[in-house]
Amino acid sequence: MCLIALAWKLSPRYPLAIAANRDELHARPTAGAAIDPDAADVYGGRDLVQGGGWLQASIRGRLAAVTNVRDGSRGMEPRPLSRGWLVRDFVRGDATAAGFAAARAASDGFGPFNALYWDGRDLVHASNHPHVAGAPVAPGLHAMSNGAFDAPWPKSRAATRALAGWLDSPAALADPMGSPASLEPLFAALADTGVAPDDELPDTRVGIELERTLSPPFVSGPDYGTRCSTVVLVGDGRMLFAERRFGPDGVRTGDGIAVLPLGSPPGDPHM
Repeated sequence: MCLIALAWKLSPRYPLAIAANRDELHARPTAGAAIDPDAADVYGGRDLVQGGGWLQASIRGRLAAVTNVRDGSRGMEPRPLSRGWLVRDFVRGDATAAGFAAARAASDGFGPFNALYWDGRDLVHASNHPHVAGAPVAPGLHAMSNGAFDAPWPKSRAATRALAGWLDSPAALADPMGSPASLEPLFAALADTGVAPDDELPDTRVGIELERTLSPPFVSGPDYGTRCSTVVLVGDGRMLFAERRFGPDGVRTGDGIAVLPLGSPPGDPHM
């Protein structure tokens, strides 16, 4: 996943709100968001190559998300551990967000990553690049992409503005947990393919052409691009998890939405 906008303790109705895009090779086998067949309390998408995930939640009141950190100077260094295991292991486990972040960010087996961990009480960010770091997320608006946490990349600014605007709009009052159409403004913002001006682009040492290609919130291409957009809303003892999936060149291939009753025993969510 390459773009995550989040609002933490900003809205009294939704203490945690997330709007995110996952970018990946279209040929990489993936399972859309659903109950994990090996963990009945876990919901989210799954990487069918390494077995991890990019954004998953547990009805026990846990959530994790991960992005890679782009650094062209390092090349594609092979690493023994998949970053998706950070997501999988946290949502399946019982460690606190702070404890898990401290323990796993220090491992040298993962490629460069940013991660978010929510344990039902605390939200923590962790990274291993350019050095090991982790801290509680302060209340407010934040963005996590392929650079430093809260780096003001154009796509990050656009996504956080859209999330803040939605939380202040009548759509957020329409109970999207029962009215999915009210989520459309967020999905529209995540579908933005506008390329950022060159003077606003980050320098991640991959060359200006690739920086331009990767600058929109939604990356569209025949081989690599946005595979899914996801909206997560936590509030009133429930979690809404809505996913929109895409194929090559941004063709929409499917949707899924679930309302997870937090704190309930494992079972099928309300679809």
